[in-house]
Amino acid sequence: MHSDAKAAVMAAASNNPVHPAGHQPPATAQEIVHSFEEADHHEVSLAGYQPEDWICLGIFWVMALLVFLQFFSRYVLNDSYAWTEELAVYCLIGVVFIGSAMCVRACRHIQVDFLYRYLPPPVGRVLATVIDLLRTAFFGYAVWLTYRYITLVGDEPMTTLFWNKAYVYWMALAGFALMFLRSVQVSISNWRQGYSILENPAAYESQD
Repeated sequence: MHSDAKAAVMAAASNNPVHPAGHQPPATAQEIVHSFEEADHHEVSLAGYQPEDWICLGIFWVMALLVFLQFFSRYVLNDSYAWTEELAVYCLIGVVFIGSAMCVRACRHIQVDFLYRYLPPPVGRVLATVIDLLRTAFFGYAVWLTYRYITLVGDEPMTTLFWNKAYVYWMALAGFALMFLRSVQVSISNWRQGYSILENPAAYESQD
């Protein structure tokens, strides 16, 4: 009798397993297949991407191919191509500056919004507007400085190739120019909607 009761309890436990709090049961094969079926019905939209996104992606893949060629020539051919390392570094510079324009557009640069939690809304609005103006002015000044730098040392040749380093400097200039334009757009948008990411970070969480 005791063994029959014990078997009944074990059978009930196997049919209705009790999981600790916070632990979900493992997904079944049917649930996994269903999740893939739902993913197949999701439409991929490229509407949110801008020209700097595609330019940055292209430069990144060129850099990846250069790094692979450097690895292949060094460890497989035993004859490293020195120019691949230099060009990969220059591509990284392009990724950084063009990618920074993407961050400005999406308001994803490093920022501190702790103070805005304790400021009255009108004071926070004024301070956020001042930040927008200072950021835009900084990028505009960086454009001018980069152009001045190109005019001074733009004819300097590369180390391993007889190419002009001005191509690299022009990429940096293009990045700062894009950052300036995106900063103007963000500032106008913040002014029209009445808040920025500093004042209302929760409104930008859906963009992640």
